[in-house]
Amino acid sequence: MWTSFLVSSVFMSITAAVLAEICSALPVSGSIYIWAAQAAGRKYGRFIGFIAAWWIATSWMTSTSTICQVSANYILSLATVYDLNFPGGISNDNIKWRVVVWIVSESLLLLSVLPNYLHSRWYPILFRGAMIIMFLDFMLCLIWLPVGVSKTYGFRSVHDAFLATNNGTGALPAWNWILSYFFAASACMGFDATGHVAEETKNANVVTARNLFRSCVATSVGGFVTLILFLFCTPNLEKLFSLHAPQPFVLIYALALGRAGCTFMTCIATLAALFGGTLIVLATSRLIFAIARDGALPLSAWISTLTPDGRPKNAVTFVFVFSSVMLCMIIPSSSAFTSLMSAGAIPLAACYGLIGLLRLTVTPDAFRSSRFSLGRFRKLFYLTAALFNALALAVFISPFTFPVTPSSVNVGGVVFAAVTLMGLASYWFIPETKWLSSERLQVMRNGAD
Repeated sequence: MWTSFLVSSVFMSITAAVLAEICSALPVSGSIYIWAAQAAGRKYGRFIGFIAAWWIATSWMTSTSTICQVSANYILSLATVYDLNFPGGISNDNIKWRVVVWIVSESLLLLSVLPNYLHSRWYPILFRGAMIIMFLDFMLCLIWLPVGVSKTYGFRSVHDAFLATNNGTGALPAWNWILSYFFAASACMGFDATGHVAEETKNANVVTARNLFRSCVATSVGGFVTLILFLFCTPNLEKLFSLHAPQPFVLIYALALGRAGCTFMTCIATLAALFGGTLIVLATSRLIFAIARDGALPLSAWISTLTPDGRPKNAVTFVFVFSSVMLCMIIPSSSAFTSLMSAGAIPLAACYGLIGLLRLTVTPDAFRSSRFSLGRFRKLFYLTAALFNALALAVFISPFTFPVTPSSVNVGGVVFAAVTLMGLASYWFIPETKWLSSERLQVMRNGAD
């Protein structure tokens, strides 16, 4: 998997550079949907804008659901560590267990959303708290986990860490390796979040574009270091795939650190994910507000209403309701986790690739005001971004286990198709005069020239 992560890091960084170029020229809330609309030119901009708006809105709201299920899986995996019995077994094949996962996920979603109703003066505290917890989690994995592994089952050999493979998907060997890009590519995505708050950022045409690119590089480097760490710290493949828990990392903590150490690490990881969920809701609510302000969503007037102190409270509520509904996928499907991840990653990869394609074919010489110009290599970057994200899109839509059964089908593609149809319906039924104010439209066109 380290090879696919390395490849994803390089090509997602190229994609981030493509987005940073257009972000510098158009540092506005709504970010990627506005960028896609303007990259399509004046003739097709409104059409692409509505589709991209629905894609990006679905992606970020679904990501909120996904991180809540990640947190729930961490917590509930402690049941396996403490040998607790559950009727029907602790397995996603057990619908009773899936109901428990759903209840815990919904509860964590509520905890992630509630801080977003606070006054904005609390936001710096949330940011600092999130950074402290995430850094602590990273450093404990970097230091404490290897120490525990060295005193228990020992590190894997260099050969096993880098060359050992396992086909757990049932797919052909080549496609089995391609499917590893599911986690590799998705781990490097989401860097467009800085654009969601561009209008609240000083000197945004420089700062926001720079931070967008840097966040992708930082995530790629940090993720690669963490991946290499776990490749050496996991048990051998036979032992690894005998671990049965909603989140296998928790059982690795238990093997290396004992029950007490495992419980502490799990609490830290859950808290980090909870803080991360709060920040995702914060960024997503700003994105949804901007899209609704531009008239690209149903209920736009209500969603875009601000509180007296300027907070998009209704947008936060909309994100909560949508994410809560998406979490209901857990109950009927044993593959809900990968389906939720797919439902979030598919439209995001589609947006990334579409912008690269449009910049290559429609507006290759536009956005000359950008402070983050790609210069003579820009067309190569556009082509690379379009092709790699097309590959990522195929991976995210693909089934993850073969042969495919009704309970293991990946419904992410179905969600993507439904969302695209909703975008088309919005384009058809929402009058052109309702999309973007004349002042905002002029700002968009000035940036695109």
